[in-house]
Amino acid sequence: QTFPSASFPGNLHLVMVLRPTGFIQRTFTDIGFRFSQDDFILRLPVVMLSSVSELLSYIDEKQLTPEFGGTLEYCHSEWVIFRTAIENFALTVKDIAQILQSFGTELAETELPDDSFSIEQLLTIRTQKYFQLKVRLVEWNSKECSKEKCGDWETVKRLLAQLHEMEVAFDDFWDKHQLKMDQYVQLWKFERFWLLLSIPLQELIGKAQLVILHGHQLAASHHYAVELICQRCNELRHQTDVLSEELKAKDKKLTKTLELQNRLRQALLCCDEGAYLLANQPMDKCQAKEGAQRALYEIEKFLDVTLPNLKYDPRVLQREFEVILTPELKAQIQAVQTKLENIRSMFQNRQSCFRKLADKQSRPVQLVTPRPEQAGRSKSPLFSPRHGKAAHPLLIAISRYHVINELIETERVYVDELFSVLMGYRAEMDNPSMLVYMPPALRGRKDILFGNMPEIYEFHNTIFLQSLESCIRTPQRVGYCFLERRNNFQIYETYCQNKPRSELLWRQYSESAFFVECQKKLEHKLGLDSYLLKPVQRLTKYQLLLKELLKYSGNCEGVQQLQEALIAMLDLLKSVNDSMHQTAIIGYEGNLSDLGKILMQGSFSVWISHRKGSTKMKDFARFKPMQRHLFLYEKALVFCKRRDEHGDGHDKTPFYSFKHYLKMSAIGITENVKGDSRKFEIWYSGREEVYIMQAQTMESKAAWLNEIRKILFKQQELMKGNVDAQNWLGAGWRSEWGCLFTHPGASAFFLPLTDPRDSLLAAHPEAIGYPKSPDCLAGLDLN
Repeated sequence: QTFPSASFPGNLHLVMVLRPTGFIQRTFTDIGFRFSQDDFILRLPVVMLSSVSELLSYIDEKQLTPEFGGTLEYCHSEWVIFRTAIENFALTVKDIAQILQSFGTELAETELPDDSFSIEQLLTIRTQKYFQLKVRLVEWNSKECSKEKCGDWETVKRLLAQLHEMEVAFDDFWDKHQLKMDQYVQLWKFERFWLLLSIPLQELIGKAQLVILHGHQLAASHHYAVELICQRCNELRHQTDVLSEELKAKDKKLTKTLELQNRLRQALLCCDEGAYLLANQPMDKCQAKEGAQRALYEIEKFLDVTLPNLKYDPRVLQREFEVILTPELKAQIQAVQTKLENIRSMFQNRQSCFRKLADKQSRPVQLVTPRPEQAGRSKSPLFSPRHGKAAHPLLIAISRYHVINELIETERVYVDELFSVLMGYRAEMDNPSMLVYMPPALRGRKDILFGNMPEIYEFHNTIFLQSLESCIRTPQRVGYCFLERRNNFQIYETYCQNKPRSELLWRQYSESAFFVECQKKLEHKLGLDSYLLKPVQRLTKYQLLLKELLKYSGNCEGVQQLQEALIAMLDLLKSVNDSMHQTAIIGYEGNLSDLGKILMQGSFSVWISHRKGSTKMKDFARFKPMQRHLFLYEKALVFCKRRDEHGDGHDKTPFYSFKHYLKMSAIGITENVKGDSRKFEIWYSGREEVYIMQAQTMESKAAWLNEIRKILFKQQELMKGNVDAQNWLGAGWRSEWGCLFTHPGASAFFLPLTDPRDSLLAAHPEAIGYPKSPDCLAGLDLN
């Protein structure tokens, strides 16, 4: 046998030999060691022990079994049994894993049959096999080892955990597979039903006739059930005749309906072509006799070609198609008739105008010095050089029609562009074949790059575009379409708030091969960044088109809704712009939404003065104002400093560094300040701090004062009405009393009182008594 140190060269460091107590055994031991003494000396140190007590001086008794004088309870035979059980259990776990793997492979690779019965039978067999494997898993998972933690107990727990994980994964896999199989059976049945129902009715009638012929053959051969066969053949022949008659009637009705629709569509097409012809005639060139004659010839030529479609009597149509007319078709005929009457009236007016111009005697041409065109002069064909600002009602109606048509056509283009971006870029980010082109850091970030563009597309494609298209025949409803959906347009605020994050991500990966490949597939001349800007541009386009439409509406029906729609879109633009600036605020500790809705934002020159308390030296010598960007919220006025990131061109992005804020519950205003009409005062805590603000324009100053005045009036109404002002003004309210004095044309100021019945309050009836805030309640300008 090989010496132990050769078998375990890295584990043995010391050998302790306990010599037997018997004389014979000790003699044999000594002789054995003499023959192998060289191995002990060269390989391992050996300690010869004469008794168990010497062994205890080297090894603790807790590490020795009782036969060596120790206290360690250990049975080697039990350890061997336990270890053998663990190894068998590990092999079982491995076998189960292989069985589950084979079962999964079988499910994935087995080809499914073509009939539902075989598919359901296969699913039943697989289900039985699944439950068999499940029972086996449960049995092994529920086995308990010996309560005495002898042997490698950690290995047992690890194997049990592994077995449990396999069971959970197997259950999950089977649930998904069973669901997929059930859906496959449903799909198979659905396709079969569809194939049966998709048989043309003529083919179905032909099959019925074959069945009838077969029945007659059976009857002719003296079948024992000849009466039943003849009865069935007669029933089938009757049903076939009824179905054939119904098909003929339905075909005739559909043919007539198609004919009516074609005639109506042709009439509408002629109306559109006629309106286009009138709108594109150059009115400035038609003032001369030759131009008027040429335009008149074009109109007469067009009317000759389209006369059958423009001149038809709706009563004749109703008599001709009386059998198929429904309320919807009658309304459609009436709408076409109204449009035809309008276009005929337009042609008559235009012909009358041109005939008068063509009949005029030609006048000699006078040479005059050309004058430069006035900057404010409109270049629209509605304004002719000879007639100044006078515009014919017909031309105004045509121009109004063109603006509505432009609104609808550009809306269609906008929806198509959004769809191409979502499918050509956003959807491709989930395409496995495109992952090779995509940088790893860009994966999973499509919500940042595209924001809520899918929501915008869904709104315009399914709702707003259809509403606008319905206005082709009822142009007076354009304003109502915008007002009806004004809340839906708030989704643009979310999109614009995400825009800075989207632009930053685009600048980082704009040169990526993924975007180049997508642009090549779409055949876009512009990059993705241009299309990501489309929603912002579209929002601006709406208010421009509404202004243009208002210009040609005059006193038309729906002009009030148009004006309200324009105001709503301008307010939306302002709200979106303010919220985009708000997202650039940094350094504010807290949630800006707690300050209420943002009302205004803009840049000001600011001077600050303090009545008492410590004042910094730089405040005494501040002749030059501070440049601050202010954000007005319902509950606070926030002061920030504008800063620009380093960069060139579009990479130079501004942000706003937060400085401080004033509670709206503790401020007052003075509208006019000496020195500059653009200045006004905001004073805080009873004029302890005074901020002189200089707006960039008088319009900006007026807008800010108006919004601040609204907030202060609201505070006053809350306090006068004893409403829960604490919730609106913020925490920290206490019941102290003060008096608010107002003077026309000047600021209001606050004076604290010890009691609301104070003589000062009684002596001034114009004062208002109410509790004040901890910062000394604000003054109000009631002028």
